[in-house]
Amino acid sequence: MAQFLPGVAAIVVMGVSGAGKSTVGRLIAAQLDCPFRDADSFHPGANIAKMSRGEPLTDEDRWPWLQAIAAWIAQHRAAGTSCVVTCSALKRRYRDLVTDGQRKDVRLVYLKGDFDLIAARLKARQGHFMPPELLRSQFAALEEPGVDEGAIAVSIDAAPEEIADRVIARL
Repeated sequence: MAQFLPGVAAIVVMGVSGAGKSTVGRLIAAQLDCPFRDADSFHPGANIAKMSRGEPLTDEDRWPWLQAIAAWIAQHRAAGTSCVVTCSALKRRYRDLVTDGQRKDVRLVYLKGDFDLIAARLKARQGHFMPPELLRSQFAALEEPGVDEGAIAVSIDAAPEEIADRVIARL
């Protein structure tokens, strides 16, 4: 398995819940032949239980989760391999932690979509702990990446395969 992209330790696919992070992240990882981890796999059970009850996470809830994602990226950096991981990374300070201070070897991919489209996706989604009612809190917390963060912003108005192709073309 070719697990190395020159100069890239990680690609972090970010955005609000329902933007398609997991689907697009898996497609990118498959095309690049890199390991993939979904952010949900890093959440402690308490976070999942809280969101399942319709309660938004606090910064304190998110910090250990973000640190776990950052540690996984650091493992790939140390091994000289590349990875793809999803993370809502809604706030700049969250992205700063996950990217280890906006290191150039961590590329942000921002899946951008409007509220109505994402709300419709969440309502149609089956078997996920994140209830559609929490989408407003996600948009309220969202600080879109600034120009200085170098994020690849991609509209989610296309098929996931096309979105992944757009991202790879811009890497």
